[in-house]
Amino acid sequence: MAPRILLARHGQTQWSVRGNHTGRTDIPLLDSGRAGAKLLGERLHRAPWAGLPGVEVRTSPLVRAAETCELAGFGERAERWDALMEWDYGAYEGLTPAEIKADRPDWLIWRDGVPGGESVADVTARADEIVAWARSADRDVLVFAHGHILRALGARWLGEDLSFGARIRLEPTSLSVLGWAYGLPAVERWNDTGHLDR
Repeated sequence: MAPRILLARHGQTQWSVRGNHTGRTDIPLLDSGRAGAKLLGERLHRAPWAGLPGVEVRTSPLVRAAETCELAGFGERAERWDALMEWDYGAYEGLTPAEIKADRPDWLIWRDGVPGGESVADVTARADEIVAWARSADRDVLVFAHGHILRALGARWLGEDLSFGARIRLEPTSLSVLGWAYGLPAVERWNDTGHLDR
């Protein structure tokens, strides 16, 4: 079996609702985020997933991802891994895109990075490390992490430049699956929030 990587974005937080860049600030889940995490877990424990026996689970250590992992029923199986932390936004931490663009109208994080934080090259290297780990053995993996780092993973899984991440949005508590088609890296499922439609 060629390994797949299942991506679970953390549940809704106050800052994700408002659109603030939330990198390393440890923001907790809202009640709606906790409810969404439980619904995601229920989905992953039903057919066809059946609790994902044999899957290797890792989570960002930040509370919003780790709690999503726990509430989804994978906490006891998960290893916390700093590589899954969100992009370090440096001077842009806590700002909205509109606030940043007031000073830099043409700014695009996927191209320009952030002052005082991680560069595009830094995030690319981190995403490549995660992809290499995911492909390193004959088993699927499940990761709980954050919007930008998961979009970076999507781009790098496909062999695309990190800037491709700008084109693949992810909603809170979404499920995505990266796998293979015709021997090439492929998207099997992206930004699936069907479990929230209840």
